[in-house]
Amino acid sequence: MWRYFFRRVSLFLATTLIMMAVLFYATHLFPVNEHYALTGIQQPTAAQITQANDDFNLDSNRFSQFIAYVEQRLSGNMGISNNSQQLVFEELKTVLPASFELSLFSGFIALIFGVPIGVTAALSKNKLIQRSILGLTLTGYSIPVFWLGLTLSLWFGVNLGWLPISGQINLLYQIETVSGFMLIDTLLSDSIYSQQAFVDALMHLILPAITLAVLPFTLIVRITRQAMLQVMNQTYIRAAEARGLHTLKIIIRHALPNAMIPVLKSIGIMLGSFASYGIVVEVIFSWPGVGSWLVSGIYQRDYTVIQAGILSVSLLIIFLSILIEFIHTAINPMSKKELYATY
Repeated sequence: MWRYFFRRVSLFLATTLIMMAVLFYATHLFPVNEHYALTGIQQPTAAQITQANDDFNLDSNRFSQFIAYVEQRLSGNMGISNNSQQLVFEELKTVLPASFELSLFSGFIALIFGVPIGVTAALSKNKLIQRSILGLTLTGYSIPVFWLGLTLSLWFGVNLGWLPISGQINLLYQIETVSGFMLIDTLLSDSIYSQQAFVDALMHLILPAITLAVLPFTLIVRITRQAMLQVMNQTYIRAAEARGLHTLKIIIRHALPNAMIPVLKSIGIMLGSFASYGIVVEVIFSWPGVGSWLVSGIYQRDYTVIQAGILSVSLLIIFLSILIEFIHTAINPMSKKELYATY
């Protein structure tokens, strides 16, 4: 198993280098001065030019420049934002938690509703219920995320006025940043309005989280249903039924844990689509995360922000995909059998 682990780590490093090579090549295609594209300083002084030459080995060959580029970017030297004149790495640290909060909440919604509905679709004998669930998932999968986000904003934000449609929290609440997760920071705050701030932050999170959760929800329902149908026909399930075990106990203790294995694998596969959907959702709801920060940098031609945004999103997708694949292999007996059979 450790050999497999080190193979996954090697794959992560190799994929990261390839991704950074593409980003390095794209950096030299930007229609600006090379120093400006790398550092974000539009009118550098002689000392700043010398420093950039030393940091990125601009006087050496392309290979040496690439090695220096990787070292600088991975060490946190991502330059200065031309728009805010702040360090890009510091800005990235402030927007990452908001994206994580939205993604985790959306994933929680997709799992907490998707798995039970998928199990119901698999075990129900009512054809109307089965077809209704499958039709619902097909509709949810087909709806464009930008249209869904705008529609929910119009219905529940503008027409009904139930939920806020932009931002992370009302600006009237002054919440000190501790973890970067607004829900957690409001609970940790010693303000007398901390409870009201928590409710307000939760209300701001509902619409973007539901919009982002639709895609993984539909996939989880369909994959859970298919996995449950296969598991319930296995010999050990029939043996448990023959021993007189209660159906609910069989589902919870025997069928569902095995059915969740392909669900876990599907989560790793959908990470790329989930991240691209997340960028769209953040822009629609003005959510202060990496996605809206990256799109804003593209509009303003803030080249260091563009590089940092693409780098951070890509590294997260690569890392989480390989991590989920490793966990899936570790908990899946069939994967272990195939893994050891190759040695």
